[in-house]
Amino acid sequence: MSNILAVFGATGQQGGSVIAYVLNEPELSQKYEIRAITRDVNSIKAKALKDKSEVDVVQGDALDRASLMTALTGVHTIFAMTTPSFGEGSTEVEDKGAKNIADVAVEKGVEYIIFSTLPFVSEISGGKNIKVFPFDAKAKAAQYIRSLPIKSAFYCPGSFMQNFQAQPFLAPRKAPDGSWVMARNTSPSTQYPLVDAVGDTGKFVGAILAEPDKYEGKTFCAAQALYTLEEIVAIISKPTGETVLYKQIPDEDFKKTLPPPVADMLSEAFSFGEEFGYFGPDTEKLVAWAAENARGRLTTLEEYLEAHPLRLA
Repeated sequence: MSNILAVFGATGQQGGSVIAYVLNEPELSQKYEIRAITRDVNSIKAKALKDKSEVDVVQGDALDRASLMTALTGVHTIFAMTTPSFGEGSTEVEDKGAKNIADVAVEKGVEYIIFSTLPFVSEISGGKNIKVFPFDAKAKAAQYIRSLPIKSAFYCPGSFMQNFQAQPFLAPRKAPDGSWVMARNTSPSTQYPLVDAVGDTGKFVGAILAEPDKYEGKTFCAAQALYTLEEIVAIISKPTGETVLYKQIPDEDFKKTLPPPVADMLSEAFSFGEEFGYFGPDTEKLVAWAAENARGRLTTLEEYLEAHPLRLA
């Protein structure tokens, strides 16, 4: 009999990738039955999942403990993630959701939890960068899960390649001279780990699902590779047919280009990546290990942008 794999964020990028990978992988599709957990079972994406006979779609909300008690009944393994929120109390909200999932998992006898986390920025920076709340919230949740009597492993993704389209305020902008410029508050040699969240999350999580004992306690710092900002703009230029340049600007000027709710957070996040490395001092080794252990070839930034051309506007 197959084990039930409960997938949170089933209609999103990460959860959707895990579901697609498991369904299409011969070994894992036999090993696991998919239970897709979503807050709204009547959404268009949830209905699309319902059309797949191999997927059981159930309602569950990380902030509603009662719904989790039902959604996690009979579950063997969980892929869990929490949705970041911004503003006052955002860390507490995300922390509560993660703890609810973990506590109910233990109570219901779930055997294994794979949690989508992020680097502990304030800890790695020694308290220098304290405003990257979404990262710290997930990192604290991972620490909590490690303290519980349940087997666990962690997926810690780099920056999503999808963000080039999803976050227009960070996209290249047209300069008065007609050139395109991508501006940040960091040096052009700063490296960022990039991952195709939709195409490749399942390949990392799939490795854990295939060999849970091997990866228990491990963290996949997931990325296809590290790219400098100079490399990124060069790669963006090719499919657009435009020359895109990188420009380092002062921190305060960079903040003015960002939406106020995330200006301080993103500014600190980029500064942190330059000084300490996205995943900390061992970023290069951590990314290499995760890529080597992923199940399947990972998507390069060139390949992603060829398939999803960035529209400069």
